[in-house]
Amino acid sequence: MASEGEGGGASGGSAGRKRGGWGRRARRGALLAVLVLFVPLLIAETALRVNYTGDPEPGARTRDRDALWLGHAWVDGRKGDADVTALAARLAGTGIRDLYVHAGPLEHNGTLPTSAYSKARWLITAVHRKLPGVRVQAWLGDEIAPEKPYAMHLERKETRAAVVASARQVVAAGFDGVHFDLEPLHSGDRNYLALLDALRPATPLLSVAAHQIDPLPAFHSFWGTLTGHPKWWSQEYFGQVARRVDQIAVMSYDTMQPLESLYGGYVAQQTSLAIEVTPAGTDLLMGLPFYHENRFGHWAHAETVPAAVRGVRLGLSRADADRANFGVALYVDFAATEDDWTSYRKDWVRTP
Repeated sequence: MASEGEGGGASGGSAGRKRGGWGRRARRGALLAVLVLFVPLLIAETALRVNYTGDPEPGARTRDRDALWLGHAWVDGRKGDADVTALAARLAGTGIRDLYVHAGPLEHNGTLPTSAYSKARWLITAVHRKLPGVRVQAWLGDEIAPEKPYAMHLERKETRAAVVASARQVVAAGFDGVHFDLEPLHSGDRNYLALLDALRPATPLLSVAAHQIDPLPAFHSFWGTLTGHPKWWSQEYFGQVARRVDQIAVMSYDTMQPLESLYGGYVAQQTSLAIEVTPAGTDLLMGLPFYHENRFGHWAHAETVPAAVRGVRLGLSRADADRANFGVALYVDFAATEDDWTSYRKDWVRTP
């Protein structure tokens, strides 16, 4: 019995040592995985904070090429002459030259019912009268495949042809141009480039909303593998899009940044990356968050107008302080606060 006891004890001790060894290896593996995932993230976030330091060039301010996204109420009968008068007063003395007026959404097959923008002619006439020189663009968008398989399929030639016809349709209705926002648009989508090529002769002014650029090399591939939603574009693809349009507006919000300093540094980085690949003749606009939500990917306390404007000014100063075709785009009119407008004027336009 004693012998059995000793043997059992030895066997149990060996098993314990084995379990302990496996446990230590598992813990080391878990720690390694955490380090592999979070150390690069920590380095990147530190770089963003550093990117937010310094002073922008004094001249890194409005070039009078800014834009404002306007909601659907402006073309469906909910707005009237008094609203246009108030809008004209709001925009007086700012750098806003373009209004992106929501005239869609497009149907999944690319068509657009005229009932979606029944009051467009009235709005365009009123804006041109009250705000000479301000252009009114039809903002058209939709969800797209493959990430949204039930939605628009750009790989279908007939769908792309219908989108082009819809662009011609709104131009015939009096819009000065067409602004497209198709999401989620994956980096490298050749069908989108083919659509842009087909759209160029369909509208006197072609504008697009663009995804953010990889903050780290090939980050869209990593994130797509991890989540199924690539989110970012490669810098190369951003440049391919920018070369096909008259105006490209970066949706530089919903960035997942938890602090103002990190968000501002992120916007500075995005501004520099976009300038590097956007032709000098293309208007490049950086989006400002004129809305206040708290959800995954967006913290209102972090993504503020002052942080975004400072980031834009820093990025512009570092990449091309003298770039003429540059501005900011304000998203969106119906969610904006007085503080948002005050910050835009004070920090970017420098008017009371």
